[in-house]
Amino acid sequence: MNPCELLPSPRKGEDERRVRDSAPRGQPKVTVSQRHGDSVSTVMVTVTARWGTQSDAHREDPHMVTPRLTSCPRVPPPRQPRGGVCRGGAEPLTILGQPGPGPADWIATSGLAAGDPGAPGAGSKAFWTTMPGQDHQQLSEGEHPAVTLFRQYLRIRTVQPEPKYDEAVLFLEKIAKDLHLACQKVEVAPGRVVTILTWQGTDPRLRSIVLNSHTDVVPVFEENWNHDPFEAFKDAQGNIYARGAQDMKCVGIQYLEAIRRLKAEGKSFPRTIHLTFVPDEEIGGHQGMELFVKRREFQALRAGFALDEGLASPTETFTVFYSERSPWWLQVTSSGNPGHGSRFIENTAAEKLHKVVTSVLEFREQEKQRLESDPSLTLGAVTSVNLTILQGGVAFNVVPPTMSASFDFRVAPQVDLKAFEKRIQGWCKEAGEGVTYEFQQKWTEPRITATDDSNPWWAEFSRVCKEMNLSVKPEIFPAATDSRYLRAAGVPALGFSPMNRTPVLLHDHNEFLNETVFLRGIDIYARLLPALASMPALPDEYK
Repeated sequence: MNPCELLPSPRKGEDERRVRDSAPRGQPKVTVSQRHGDSVSTVMVTVTARWGTQSDAHREDPHMVTPRLTSCPRVPPPRQPRGGVCRGGAEPLTILGQPGPGPADWIATSGLAAGDPGAPGAGSKAFWTTMPGQDHQQLSEGEHPAVTLFRQYLRIRTVQPEPKYDEAVLFLEKIAKDLHLACQKVEVAPGRVVTILTWQGTDPRLRSIVLNSHTDVVPVFEENWNHDPFEAFKDAQGNIYARGAQDMKCVGIQYLEAIRRLKAEGKSFPRTIHLTFVPDEEIGGHQGMELFVKRREFQALRAGFALDEGLASPTETFTVFYSERSPWWLQVTSSGNPGHGSRFIENTAAEKLHKVVTSVLEFREQEKQRLESDPSLTLGAVTSVNLTILQGGVAFNVVPPTMSASFDFRVAPQVDLKAFEKRIQGWCKEAGEGVTYEFQQKWTEPRITATDDSNPWWAEFSRVCKEMNLSVKPEIFPAATDSRYLRAAGVPALGFSPMNRTPVLLHDHNEFLNETVFLRGIDIYARLLPALASMPALPDEYK
């Protein structure tokens, strides 16, 4: 190994460390530096000589051209002792899957994305960034850079109820710069930013393609996980365990990596492609997409079609979602006579509430039987309901004057919503006087994106899937996503996460995605996006 000199060079507010690599004659000269700021630590690799050919290590991704360092020390993070000279036993630094820095601290946020797919010019750079408070395991030697990027994204703790959105936005801004994508940030509510990355099309008169994903993830019960849910641990089979592995950080990176590939191939398309990374989907999107679609910045996108999240599929078939059920979160409150717990009090709140609960659960059983008796139906095609909260009472020996029950209804899109609410009113009226209800959430604008030849977007989507020999099954999404806001705004949308042969583990313990499935998803988007972005002008589109 070549010795590498580590030179401290303190500055006000940050500490910079540089490593000079004594590269053999004929190889590119490389400088590695690290800066520690208040919120992120960055390692920068600078190529200071021009190459004539691309690296053999990345011929499958010719836009990623990186030097191979014969030696370079692990650059210590801020909390570790800082030394002077690194000699023979130094561990090598990772550059896009080259041997890595050992057990801890650096994640590669990008490759050297030179403008020329052939050789990078002098000054080409790559960056490694660690977010504050995070430790990271050694990346596997030879790991595909897209997988590396995916695992970095998973390590950003955008977990509800206190997601670190600022770190996600920094991460996305860096990728936008690497891919030469325009980046716009729209704060729709305090601390709630929609990040928009744009690949401009050649014909601005055409409506755009929107690729949507959300950056937040649901909470975890760490004691039930086999691995740290924010470590992005990868096992020997290539399964990557992390919260958000399926829902839905995988899709956001698949979009980006498909675009990276297409840009490297020199492609361009008539329609503009916008990637929207939105907050708070996991808590209803009320301070995310719901507000965004009402803003002028959304209107300026001129969206003609959107892709959003779907679900994993345990079979060979991919599911594609063209609509979704409407969430109705209902709280029923009953009032009755109070009294001492030793007496037979008449007309109590509990008796009345029991009648409502019985009516709701009888309806639940009817819908369940309808689903189980008809093989053609999927969960999204029926209305489900669950009793989720019971409240009331202050002591064992006191009959309470009020009690309440909360229900999570998911109403199928073909249901007459006015008639269904009248049914709820009837259940409350039958229970007696003093029974009322109110909605904590009530979606009343269900929309269906056509899945036949009347919809040219579906026709093109399904054509590409057929060419790739992908089996797809259109379904109604059983829960709720941000697609409902897009459809209500007049944008046809399909929910699609290319994860087949994968158990459905969103919101579950030990959520994982296999790296082979993840990489195949990039291949799929790399075929879908050119077709969708090349869609000829539709009737009245130029008007």
